[in-house]
Amino acid sequence: MDQFVILCFAVVNSIALLALISLGLAVIFGMMRVINFAHGEFIMLGAYATVIANHAGLNLWLSMMVVAPITVGLIGALVERLIIRRLYGHLVTTMLATWGLSLFLIGAVTAMFGNTTMGVSAPLGNIPIGAYSIGAYQLVLIAITALLVLCSLLALHGTKYGLIARAAMQNSEMAATLGVDCDRVYAVTFIIGAAISGLAGALLAPISGVLPHMGAAYVARAFVTVISGGGALITGFLSAATILGPVEALLSYFATPVVGQASLLLLAVIILRLFPTGVSSFWTGGR
Repeated sequence: MDQFVILCFAVVNSIALLALISLGLAVIFGMMRVINFAHGEFIMLGAYATVIANHAGLNLWLSMMVVAPITVGLIGALVERLIIRRLYGHLVTTMLATWGLSLFLIGAVTAMFGNTTMGVSAPLGNIPIGAYSIGAYQLVLIAITALLVLCSLLALHGTKYGLIARAAMQNSEMAATLGVDCDRVYAVTFIIGAAISGLAGALLAPISGVLPHMGAAYVARAFVTVISGGGALITGFLSAATILGPVEALLSYFATPVVGQASLLLLAVIILRLFPTGVSSFWTGGR
């Protein structure tokens, strides 16, 4: 029974992790069709912002929930203004530009902090379950991820800005004719996506090593989850995470993490073979 509870926790934790690292990318790629290869580095910057603020004496929760998303959001604003704004509609150029940006960010962080692992201790301790134990912080992480996804869903479908943003993304010319400032909508959307990515990195900092190349461990899984999800922005990537997460968690538990991640990629290939426009096409009819 104890082992079954641990397995259930591993599955839910894996789904939450995929959702957490994918949400910022889903906002930027799903709404703006900007393939942001620097997504992993936005996560890395959020983790560094948390570690630096905490080591400077700031409370860990404030460092994670306030400092990191604001810092990466401001960096996202700068990136959107100087690079991304000039490349809307140029898919390949955007890919190359963001790939170059990721290399620049890795190099800049390495030059400032070195290629050594930094980190902060996970708060809240452990919860014993029979002969096993789970980290209480990871339960909080799952709850925060669920809250983030719910808030994103409500913001997108329950607010005036969400309606304007969806209209601008689907038909920018028509939205502009109706008086919508599409450039401003794009900028705000990119900043929100960057801030969410920074928050994801901040929340991961206590359970993973913080170093300049840490984004590489997350970016491929985030892209696979978002692309497998398809056109439905939130429900799409969430469905993909719900399908991919259990496979990765169970095979990581019974085999190795490498087998788990390889199985995730293989399952994503199968999903895209069955649903070329993503798993959400099952209920959206390919829209």
